[in-house]
Amino acid sequence: MTMHFRSLLPVLLLSSCSVGPNFKLPEVLMPSKWKNGSKANTADIPVPGEWWKLFGSAELNRLEERALENNQELRGALARVETARALVGVQQADWFPHLNMKDALQYERLSQSAFGANLPPGVSLPKLQRRRFQNLLELGWEIDLWGRVRRNVESSKASQFAAMETLSARRLTLAAEVARLYFLTHSLDRQMQVVVGTQTWREEALKLQESRFRGGLANEMDVARARTELELAHNDLAALERQRGNAENALAVICGEIPSNFRIASATGQPRPPKVPGGLPSTLLQRRPDIRAAEQKMREANAQVGVSVASFYPAFSIVGSGGLESIGARNFYDHRSRVMSIGPSMTLPMFQGGKLRSNLKASKAAYDETLASYRQSILVALQEVEDSLLDARAYAKQGAALDAAIAAAQETQRLAELRYQKGLASYFEVVDANRTVLNAKLLSAQVEGQRLMASVAMLKALGGGWQ
Repeated sequence: MTMHFRSLLPVLLLSSCSVGPNFKLPEVLMPSKWKNGSKANTADIPVPGEWWKLFGSAELNRLEERALENNQELRGALARVETARALVGVQQADWFPHLNMKDALQYERLSQSAFGANLPPGVSLPKLQRRRFQNLLELGWEIDLWGRVRRNVESSKASQFAAMETLSARRLTLAAEVARLYFLTHSLDRQMQVVVGTQTWREEALKLQESRFRGGLANEMDVARARTELELAHNDLAALERQRGNAENALAVICGEIPSNFRIASATGQPRPPKVPGGLPSTLLQRRPDIRAAEQKMREANAQVGVSVASFYPAFSIVGSGGLESIGARNFYDHRSRVMSIGPSMTLPMFQGGKLRSNLKASKAAYDETLASYRQSILVALQEVEDSLLDARAYAKQGAALDAAIAAAQETQRLAELRYQKGLASYFEVVDANRTVLNAKLLSAQVEGQRLMASVAMLKALGGGWQ
């Protein structure tokens, strides 16, 4: 290495820069309040990381722990994080010199006509067949003058952070799905309880109609109608059992267990939905892991634009080799077999057929794609929060209306039975009144479960637990 290059190298290292655009988070217009929220919804009260404990169900807590520990998709997401973390090390390795050992044995035969043409007249040809022995250390070190390596490291780190945020988003989705299926299962338990109660009433009604028919107090149509209503109740119960079994099997798979070995005890009681403040819409950018993952993907794509820009500039490196090399093995370890070469190298792209320019366009287009995905993720997040706030309010109103409807339907059924016993109404009025009570109670049980599932959806839409 010449004195001139040795004096120039520190200047190159100190003056190196990173070409390409530096990342800047794009501005996004966020609403100041929720459309379907209230003043209480703007409070930013911390929610525990294990947000499902707000429902106060020990069984749900156990299911969440089993799912977070055993879910296979979550393990796959964790493996992707480890992959991304290892790839950061791959890119960081380019900061350091690369040293390799070359140990080679080559058989050579020189061209007699070509080699002999360069010899003076009368000089005999040397031996044209020979063996070349080499034992060399080869050095290569790229001087990151334009920041190509730094941009690649920046891109790989962003990819790692994106994988970590994607893992967090997957955990949130998994926990929400466990809670949803859990409340769905017990909502179906409640509906089955309602149907079983109706089925018992209809069995008694059928016995009564058969007894009245034998006594000549009822006609055959009343008996047939009572039997029809009983069989419809059997059908409703079978359908609910099928739905519950499907929900239980889905919950087993999410928990990483074999469905045939998985059981959830029947329960008809449901907890009350917790009060969850929506906070300010602008806090979603920090709360939602999917939005944070989209931001990291933007950072990754932006850094790749810098890598593409750096490819237009000359690449500087230091290359060298040293060791032993000889013709024949006799003098291989002799000091006269020593060889060495070292010096600077520059590679400047002159003509690539438009490859570099096209690669830059592709990198910019990839960044534009991640920018659109980032903005779309924010829009989807805002929609999900608005939907969950709307659902919570609507289900609360529906629950109150259905409670009143059940009371009115039960009174209607009592009056219909009384009128039928006095001969003032047909049995059809009794059947119709009982059917109305059943439908109202089933709707009430469904809305009760949907209200809990809406609370789960709200917690998920807000990003789960936050401190």
